[in-house]
Amino acid sequence: MAGPVVAAAVILCKPGPKGIGDSKKISPKLRERLEGEIRATCAFGIGLVDVEEIDRINIFAATMKAMTLAMERLCEAIGVQPGEALIDGNLTPQGRLPEWRWPARAIVGGDGKEAAIGAASILAKQYRDRLMVEAAQRYPHYGWERNKGYGSKQHMEALRQHGPTPLHRRSFAPVAQLELEV
Repeated sequence: MAGPVVAAAVILCKPGPKGIGDSKKISPKLRERLEGEIRATCAFGIGLVDVEEIDRINIFAATMKAMTLAMERLCEAIGVQPGEALIDGNLTPQGRLPEWRWPARAIVGGDGKEAAIGAASILAKQYRDRLMVEAAQRYPHYGWERNKGYGSKQHMEALRQHGPTPLHRRSFAPVAQLELEV
């Protein structure tokens, strides 16, 4: 409900860091260690789409754009074009965005099946989580240091009591409905 969309693209080093998997299923301590290893030894790019753009183009288009930005930054970092992009999920930006220029393959549950996708999910989650923890200092009522902008009970209650912040996605139903009530 709040915060940007963040995507990452990673080309793993050989041998890759051990313990990579779905970022949502590994402990915060392991995620932090793996993030450091991935950043130190692998090529990567991170793409971010802010709240205003999410509201303007919708969450799906914003996700596709974040993936594209991540791939562009990865290519800048390595100086060459990868042969194929592996995407977590069932859809890719291929054919959806004119800026996307790489062959792509969608893999449902890919962050648990392909180490490179798992590494990208770790980088993206860690990056976004840090942004939301920092934002929690400016907007302490919403519990973002714990819920990272997702619709927890505390977040929903704070939204009702204090209203939306500039980091809330106005195109998301709970925020939009609240603004209609005002």
